This record gives sequence, structure tokens and C-alpha cells, in this order.
Amino acid sequence: MYTMGIDVGSASSKVVILKDGKDIVAGEVIQVGTGSSGPKRALEQALSKTGLNMEDMTTVVATGYGRFAIEDADKQMSEISCHAKGIAFLVPTAKTIIDIGGQDAKAIKLDNDGGVKQFFMNDKCAAGTGRFLDVMARVLEVELSEMAEYDSRATEPATVSSTCTVFAESEVISQLSKGVSIENIVAGVHQSVASKACGLAYRAGVEDDVVMCGGVAQNAGVVRAISRELKRPVIVAPNPQITGALGAALFAYIEASKKVVNEA
Repeated sequence: MYTMGIDVGSASSKVVILKDGKDIVAGEVIQVGTGSSGPKRALEQALSKTGLNMEDMTTVVATGYGRFAIEDADKQMSEISCHAKGIAFLVPTAKTIIDIGGQDAKAIKLDNDGGVKQFFMNDKCAAGTGRFLDVMARVLEVELSEMAEYDSRATEPATVSSTCTVFAESEVISQLSKGVSIENIVAGVHQSVASKACGLAYRAGVEDDVVMCGGVAQNAGVVRAISRELKRPVIVAPNPQITGALGAALFAYIEASKKVVNEA
């Protein structure tokens, strides 16, 4: 039995195909999100690599900002539930999830069964998100993929205190004009992101194991900053961008199993 999860975010589109509710046979990410060709491309890529087609999918569940635009979906579910489901599958010991995506950040507290106990979300401002890091990388004239390396060479992280992306950009430009090193500014930017994410986590209630997912989880500098802020280790989920799509595929399997039982 094959099921599919489609996660359409603001900055990327993800598709997971699951076999029998336990084997991930495809996990594709396209770095453009809702309102773009991303969802279609991610879906086509996943099917192409597996040799499957949509008729082979017993059930399809969509999640994320653009979930209601997916015509092939049998059901839509919130990204909170799907991230919790995906992380619980990948890291069964997880109790706290920090998910930082393109335009929002979430902290999710799990119960002993991997269900959502509490969550808090910041989706009103780009500060503390992937978009914030994109803007800062552009100002600093460094590649986003290089920021973790710059962070590792920092000696004294700069203070980036503004809670608004626009003001933070001005703050970084001011620090550059004063001769503050790019390494220390990058570390300060990462600390700013960590501070906002951990604020959400503390509101939800922090308990080990702490697992991080979302595109920003691929930035080791942010992961280190969050670990320092929480004073505990942070596990990065395997392939952290697909956890929502994986959770959607798992929910699709539950729906598909219900169909089988009802038909029997």
C-alpha cells in the first residue's frame, strides 16, 4: 500500500511516498513553495524516481500553507499535527519540536504517545525565520550555505537585538560600518534566531529530547545557538525538511487502513 504526503510551505514544496506505513520510498524537496510550480515538480519528481503514478497512491494528504490548493489530496491536515507525527516516527523519544521554516517558527510539545500536547507559533513576522536569514545573508554578501562556517569562526557574537527584520537589517549594516567581523555578525544573527525560537519553546514547555526540523535545521550555526540557549543537546531530524510531508503520508496511511477495514 502506497500513501503520499504533500507539504506546501511558503518557501519550499515537499513530497513523501510511504510504503505500508513504514518505508519511505521517496522524499523530495523543491525550493519554491505555495503559488509556484514547486508542488507539481516535487510530486512529479517523487513519482518519477519510484516509477509509481498517482493511481498507485491509496490516499493522499496535504499539509502546509498551500494544502488547500492540492487537487490530488483526499484530505488536508494542519502542519502542526503533521510535523508531530513525522518527528514521532523518526525520533520516538522526542518531546519538544522546534520547527523553523521559510516564514514561520513553531514550538510543539509532544505527549507520551507522540501527540500534540501544546504548541506556539510565530507567523506574524519574518524575524527568526528562514526569510530573516536570507535577508541577513544578502546584506553580509555571504551564501546562506556558508553561514554555519562563518559562525564556527566567531570569537564574540555581535548583538542583533531588533525584533523586526527591517530594523535588524539596519542594525547589521551599522555593525559592518563599525568594522565588526562578518563571523561575529553571523553568530549574532544566529543567536537572534535562536532566542526567538527558544522563546516559543519555553512557552510550550521544554523537555528532552529536543528535535529540530524545517529548512533552518540544516544550518548548524542556528542549531548550536539553540542548544546553547536551551542548555541541552538538540537533535536534528533526518532530512529535516520532509518531516511535515512524512507526517502527512503517515496520516494518509491511517486513512487508507480505515478504508480497508470498512470495505472488509
